[in-house]
Amino acid sequence: MNARVHSASRAWGRWATAAMAALAAAPALAVNDLKGGPGVNQLNLHEPVTRIAHDQMWLHNFVMIVCLVIFVAVFGVMFYSIFKHRKSKGAVSANFHESVAVEIAWTVVPFLIVIGMALPATKVVVAMKDTTNADVTIKATGYQWKWGYDYLKGEGEGIGFLATLDTAQRESSNSAHPEPVDNYLLKVDNPLVVPVDKKVRIITTANDVIHAWMVPAFGVKQDAIPGFVRDTWFKAEKIGDYYGQCAELCGKEHAYMPIHVKVVSAEDYTKWVDGKKKEMAAKADDPNKVWEQAALIARGEKVYAANCAVCHKADGSGAGPIKPLDKSPVVLAEDKLQQIQVVLNGRMDKGMPAWKQLSDTEIAAVITYTKNSWSNKTGQTVQPAEVLAARK
Repeated sequence: MNARVHSASRAWGRWATAAMAALAAAPALAVNDLKGGPGVNQLNLHEPVTRIAHDQMWLHNFVMIVCLVIFVAVFGVMFYSIFKHRKSKGAVSANFHESVAVEIAWTVVPFLIVIGMALPATKVVVAMKDTTNADVTIKATGYQWKWGYDYLKGEGEGIGFLATLDTAQRESSNSAHPEPVDNYLLKVDNPLVVPVDKKVRIITTANDVIHAWMVPAFGVKQDAIPGFVRDTWFKAEKIGDYYGQCAELCGKEHAYMPIHVKVVSAEDYTKWVDGKKKEMAAKADDPNKVWEQAALIARGEKVYAANCAVCHKADGSGAGPIKPLDKSPVVLAEDKLQQIQVVLNGRMDKGMPAWKQLSDTEIAAVITYTKNSWSNKTGQTVQPAEVLAARK
């Protein structure tokens, strides 16, 4: 028996030594703390950059200290009593019944503790819900799996765009050998830009399922629910880049729905607004313009790569429950309105979200692209005017 035990022990020791050697030989991932985002082996809350986040961290630390004091006091008294009044020392149990003083003490003391924690907590919660007098109001709409931002009030009113996970990072994730970068799966193509020291109100909703807009450094987490409107706010005190993610399990691409907020100075924000409006004006298309098929296909390829390839793949083959677009009956149908309606209104029973936020030209372009790519050589062209008519 002892021989078998010693043999097993030696085998375990050899295995453990080999495992440690392999770990030591493996290259260390060159990942550092991400400023405004998660840190390596992070235990504490994110570094706060808003008044609300500071208050939340203070409240967190305060309650932790209260809990620690209660833990030490209760277990200290318990272990002292066990040790001091043990049988080996000849301790005899006291004989008493219904001590009024003790009953009052264990009723009043917990009540005071709860009140002591509830008062500052209530103050913070009330402040979190005060979205009045905002300098900038932005609507954040959750889609599977990206965020749409529309500037509703304040400087920047009228600006709108989609924020999607950076294509290179998605490809890195799909490769099963992701590159060790600090902002892994947090980089987006169009970050949300806001001015520093300005109250920003975020109105949340969703187009398909429940999402949640969360940026820990701001102390903000608000659900985005289809058919409902919720709001929250923040006032960033430091210029920089801050990161978050969708905090509701919203489907298979949940991990690929990051949030990137860029806080800039008032001057830089004004420059960004001017540049963004010029960019939008340049991209504004006349829905009555008649396009050549080649131009629509070229533009549709870009729209597809930015919005559709995540689910349907670059080669149109689909994945799992996502139906392929290559040889799809809807794509191949002579009635172009079938595919236009699917793209505009979605098919939630098939996991297809609505894409009404795209322009008429973008939808016409991406449909034309899919109808003439891979093995889909239909020769059909969808014009923006057809999409515009289908919207009505």
